[in-house]
Amino acid sequence: MIRVGTSGYVYKHWKDLLYAGIPQKQWFERFAQVFDTVELNTTFYRLPTASMVDSWRRNAPAGFLFACKGSRYLTHLKRLKEAGQGLDRYFELILRLGDKLGPVLWQLPPQMNQQDLPRLEAFLAALPKNVRHAVEFRSAAWYTDECCELLDRYGTAFCEHDLVDRQPPAYTGRFRYLRFHGATGKYRGRYGKRGLWRVARSLKDYRRDSFTYFNNDIGGHAIHDALDLLELLDQLPESAAEAVASLRVQ
Repeated sequence: MIRVGTSGYVYKHWKDLLYAGIPQKQWFERFAQVFDTVELNTTFYRLPTASMVDSWRRNAPAGFLFACKGSRYLTHLKRLKEAGQGLDRYFELILRLGDKLGPVLWQLPPQMNQQDLPRLEAFLAALPKNVRHAVEFRSAAWYTDECCELLDRYGTAFCEHDLVDRQPPAYTGRFRYLRFHGATGKYRGRYGKRGLWRVARSLKDYRRDSFTYFNNDIGGHAIHDALDLLELLDQLPESAAEAVASLRVQ
């Protein structure tokens, strides 16, 4: 199944785009009428409360999936070392999403590189096996066959993104995870259908599950691009028709 969404959904500058005339407490309901997945960035910065996670699950419609970013405490502060207790605390909360939990994305800092491969392997070995995982590398040093072999061994996807000027040597983990951070810079710029048609074709040809998230929230470009990709995939839901119509006149 091909899923397309955005990185986060609560942005004040989206108010007049996707949420026109809708109070903020109903923004998620509106978002979930249009998209069937969202990437939660808040789980990267701090652990959510149990009641917060329960609310996400309760308010999400059937079939909706939350991709959660892994804790920066584990990736950026601990640098994947001695992660056991931190992983336990993180998944004690995140697993409350139940069947609404999608992949967990582990974003590594650019200071980490291929020399940290043994540390990455120990970390991957400690992750729960009943959850799909993806790793986003911010250094090109990781883009090697050896790294791909390691990720594939643990069923982990090599996150494809555009902050490193190359593509992973191979798909890993039996699913794909794609992030688009901005066509003209970090969180800025729209890709448009011209920039996304090859992506759509690649996702169709892959014939396995994939998750694509747009992180170019400035100017609401993430919404436009996510809808454009869904149109290219012929997957735009009827419930999104109103959103598309309103966006096309802006």
